[in-house]
Amino acid sequence: MLTRDSADVIVIGAGVVGAACAYYAARSGLRVTVLDRGPVAGGTTGAGEGNLLVSDKEPGPELDLALLSTRLWQDLAEELPPEIEYEAKGGLVVASHEEGTAALRDFAAAQHKAGVTAAEIPADRLHDLEPHLAPGLAGGVHYPQDAQVMPALAAAHLLRAAGARVRLRLGEEVTGLLTGGSGEIQGVRTNSGPVHAPYVVNAAGTWGGEVARLAGVELPVLPRRGFVLVTEPLPRVVRRKVYAADYVADVASGSAALQTSAVVEGTPAGPVLIGASRERVGFDRTLSVEVLRRLAAQATALFPVLAGVRVMRTYPGFRPYLPDHLPAIGADPRVPGLLHACGHEGAGIGLAPATGLIVAQALAGREPPLDVGPFRPERFASGG
Repeated sequence: MLTRDSADVIVIGAGVVGAACAYYAARSGLRVTVLDRGPVAGGTTGAGEGNLLVSDKEPGPELDLALLSTRLWQDLAEELPPEIEYEAKGGLVVASHEEGTAALRDFAAAQHKAGVTAAEIPADRLHDLEPHLAPGLAGGVHYPQDAQVMPALAAAHLLRAAGARVRLRLGEEVTGLLTGGSGEIQGVRTNSGPVHAPYVVNAAGTWGGEVARLAGVELPVLPRRGFVLVTEPLPRVVRRKVYAADYVADVASGSAALQTSAVVEGTPAGPVLIGASRERVGFDRTLSVEVLRRLAAQATALFPVLAGVRVMRTYPGFRPYLPDHLPAIGADPRVPGLLHACGHEGAGIGLAPATGLIVAQALAGREPPLDVGPFRPERFASGG
């Protein structure tokens, strides 16, 4: 029986990654308590666009994780209510010159060998996919596996679908970890009192480094700020997720400086979402007019029809960045009973199901569904 002050596993963080960890752990038979100092999806998840992407990932561990998550999201879309707005709309990456088209072609060919479906689209066929695209583009690549969800509702419904095995405790901040004589996890301390469990999952997103420090270990998670512009509701003028080729380079960059590259997508509710920017400025939420100006200019260069459209609001968010651009997933050998599920940067919504499944199988002592070596949490430690 799940009581208020005890569980089999405690998940710190009620974003989409924490929700996925709770969902899969509960499905494996564990009793789960989810703690968050704020509301469900109150951090990075609530500031995200809901992208479920394979198109922006080069062959390697993150793409393997994304392909697994793509299949899991398809299953979840059948189970969860339609309110999560799962839409398998596909993505279109475009280039403005032939050199960029050649680079996209080579990138897609490498992805294809890893299991990604991609089709090159010549310049004279781009408007078949996106009638409102600007003229004069050199070509692009279509990725039918790209999809989208409404992230806050996806997190909420994952937690609800987990059923009675999950207890959700919001507005409770974790202030410390409880450990035994050998340093093993025995639970957490919160501002409302202790909660006991032999396992704790750090799914605290951008604050994952702070939770790790409570356990006495280093996990160098840093916030990487981005802004999203939201237009007034429109007819479906943008059918897919559409972005310029340089977005892929921005995602892979480790620069702290401001980077912007047009990412434009329609939503079932009507508004068009416009990103993406990246910069490391700590947790500074100050509105940047320069960022908004750049994003608007780049979006209208891709879709001139947006030039006369009103932006209704804009908001910042913070991606949980790790230096090698890979999340930390799985058991931390430095603290028995501590697991991590954070550091996904801007891909956490897309990678959440695979992350949750890996964590649940680790808790159950089962073999992971893929090689988790590249995600090991201790890899940033001296000698790790």
